[in-house]
Amino acid sequence: MMDYEKIREGVRLLLEGIGEDVDREGLRETPDRIARMCAEIYGGLYEDPGEHLKKQFTVERNDMVIEKDITFYSTCEHHLLPFYGKAHIGYIPDGKVAGLSKLARTVDGFARRPQIQEKMTRDIANALEKHLKPRGVIVMLEAEHTCMTMRGIKKPGSRTVTIVALGAFEDNMELQNRFLDMVRNA
Repeated sequence: MMDYEKIREGVRLLLEGIGEDVDREGLRETPDRIARMCAEIYGGLYEDPGEHLKKQFTVERNDMVIEKDITFYSTCEHHLLPFYGKAHIGYIPDGKVAGLSKLARTVDGFARRPQIQEKMTRDIANALEKHLKPRGVIVMLEAEHTCMTMRGIKKPGSRTVTIVALGAFEDNMELQNRFLDMVRNA
């Protein structure tokens, strides 16, 4: 579980380390605010986001399902700076589908933890494969990383795109291209 006192003390030390007066009016409550914020933005560490996918519905046809433009906010584990963007999910059901909000909740659960984008993409795809047992799944994340835009190389507007394809999508370029066309043009 999260240790709020360690977070508050760490923030106080950080502020002192950069030369700030932790007792000045604007900073007095900052350690507590940051501790509460951490509970919100890192809450995914304490849940199994795949649990959202257990609510399923039977379908007669197994046509591709796509949920696109799912906004997410996450944190780069290398610099503890935000990265944010859109997730796009496609899968071919095998008799069962998840509620659309459950796909977004799964993305949100995985986003709320420090990580690299590549791992987040893989984690979402693996959760879909494990819980939905579809014929195939494909996940694409497009994100802007503030560790590249506000520090370091300073290239605002650059986006990182990661894709994981499993099952029927893995070696089928026609399916992958159909998914990408729907994400880009539909």
